[in-house]
Amino acid sequence: MSSSHLPATSESLDLASEAKTPSEAINILYQVLDNPASSSEALRVKEQAIAKISELLRDENRGEDLRGLLTTLRPFFALIPKAKTAKIVRGIIDSVAKIPNSTDLQISLCKEMVEWTRAEKRTFLRQRVEARLAALLMDSKEYSEALTLLSGLVKEVRRLDDKLLLVDIDLLESKLHFSLRNLPKAKAALTAARTAANAIYVPPAQQGTIDLQSGILHAEEKDYKTAYSYFFEAFEAFNALDDPRAVYSLKYMLLCKIMVNQADDVAGIISSKALKFLGPELDAMKAVADAYAKRSLKLFETALQDFKAQLDEDPIVHRHLSSLYDTLLEQNLCRLIEPFSRVEIGHIASLIELPVEHVEKKLSQMILDKKFAGTLDQGVGCLIIFEDPKTDAIFPATLETIQNMGKVVDSLFVRSAKIMA
Repeated sequence: MSSSHLPATSESLDLASEAKTPSEAINILYQVLDNPASSSEALRVKEQAIAKISELLRDENRGEDLRGLLTTLRPFFALIPKAKTAKIVRGIIDSVAKIPNSTDLQISLCKEMVEWTRAEKRTFLRQRVEARLAALLMDSKEYSEALTLLSGLVKEVRRLDDKLLLVDIDLLESKLHFSLRNLPKAKAALTAARTAANAIYVPPAQQGTIDLQSGILHAEEKDYKTAYSYFFEAFEAFNALDDPRAVYSLKYMLLCKIMVNQADDVAGIISSKALKFLGPELDAMKAVADAYAKRSLKLFETALQDFKAQLDEDPIVHRHLSSLYDTLLEQNLCRLIEPFSRVEIGHIASLIELPVEHVEKKLSQMILDKKFAGTLDQGVGCLIIFEDPKTDAIFPATLETIQNMGKVVDSLFVRSAKIMA
């Protein structure tokens, strides 16, 4: 940064916009910030200069320079209202977030700003930066640290009754508990977020986030019809805002359709709602729907391999598709072994086109779960299927008769006791 300075005027901003290279423009803007003038006009120009510097540094992927900019601006923050300071700080952190692979830098930057805001007693800004830090820690799988940070923050914000921030924090807490597989606490935090949201105006993006999280939790409880309705609401909200999360809401809608055995509806939904979202996310769900409709494990596994990033690396989709794959595998195995009373495991494996070890493991699990009656003869590598035992209707009828006689005797005993009294 140059030691000289330029006047804090709109002409200096125009000079920066006419610069031939981003580095030259950044240098000019820094010289504007170096100007010691503190009039209202000068402060307004400097705010515009900060916004342009942030944009240029972001486009150049210069994350460390953005971090240095926040440090440089600390004396300037003493001259402007706290609300404007919060807006600038959060804007610069947002700029850093748009730089690829900058998660560690964002965490470090947020921790620095938390320390500074604590020293400057800027509670409003500190709470929002801490909420951002907790979200970053969760994304980095630092769950214990994120949970500790959120626990203290929730109590503090509830005392201040800042409902808009409370909605964000409760939502974040719900996502964190869901990541830790603690479904009751995830639902409790989501309920708290909804309660706080009902008392205030909630921006559409935030309402979409609440609906998306509601859908995820209902899907986890296998209530796919309710989950679909929440994902639909989230999709409508995000689609109206051109939010990239719209495609994920749509993806989870299609997942719900597949899970409730309505895979044939997937193509219709895509053609009616998703023409502008066509891409690998929807292609992956269409491939899964086709495989499920045809009850083909081979097509299912091909889809999982071809769309590994969209299916296997998405934890929500992966969890439900694992359950779907097991169900499909069981259905196929039951259909294949139905004509046999004794069959080689290798023959079943060749028919279903899966490794023998995998088929043997699944068959043993199905026997233990009483999906069918049989046993594995591992010495000769055979599966022996037993006849389904025919239930004799006499025994249940006898038990029912004895129970009814017991009720009659009890009733007579009560009556006799009253007569004797």
